[in-house]
Amino acid sequence: MEKHFVRLFSALLLLLALFSPPVSAQERGPLVLAAASMQEALSAAADAWEKQGHPRPVLSFAASSALARQVAAGAPADLFVSADQEWMDDLARRRLLVPGTRANLAGNRLVVVARAGRAPVTRLSGPALGRLLASGPLAMADPDAVPAGRYGKAALQRLGAWSMVAPRVVRAESVRGALALVERGAAPYGIVYLTDARLVPNLSVAGIFPPRSHAPIIYPIARLKRARHSEAEMLRKFLISGCGQQIIGRFGFTKP
Repeated sequence: MEKHFVRLFSALLLLLALFSPPVSAQERGPLVLAAASMQEALSAAADAWEKQGHPRPVLSFAASSALARQVAAGAPADLFVSADQEWMDDLARRRLLVPGTRANLAGNRLVVVARAGRAPVTRLSGPALGRLLASGPLAMADPDAVPAGRYGKAALQRLGAWSMVAPRVVRAESVRGALALVERGAAPYGIVYLTDARLVPNLSVAGIFPPRSHAPIIYPIARLKRARHSEAEMLRKFLISGCGQQIIGRFGFTKP
């Protein structure tokens, strides 16, 4: 399913690049492929960029795994923002990044989210945690590919609960997909980023994973070698500048 989505999305981006007139491409602004969890923060940053007199960036959000595969498949884009270092490392090994443009954009926290009225997770470790999260379906981004899911699996393994929870995991294509499953009542608990949990009023943070239970959550940004927009590098520098960091921080992201 994801491979089909990657091929389709890449084809659409290629058609956009081939058949859009050069002038409209500049008016359109740089094309940014970004992790789904950055949607609100980067949209706000794009607003600020546009108010400074620049063409508004085109923002495309999905799971970092899907986006990285699109880039590897030849999708024309200017900037890539991943929710972990691994997918950015993958593109670096393929020599698809402009040297010297990779930087850490933001950080985040990993939490257990639940519908209002659900019991809080008082102890994030051991059999008690496993029994609680395995009491019903557990919504997670795909733990084999999507950063939020990989962080979640690593944390549950470190805390001794993964073996109990694994059979009950409902895999979503992205962290936003996992959040939606909990919001709709399809799963009593989910593992998402703290910034995502803050977006839905009828959901609450049932517990926060200890930082040492998983690798640091860092969002790297880089300019892609296929970048063609004249403002791609200017936009990248804006996002990692003090102004860009202030905007992103308003949405709960931490400094990397």
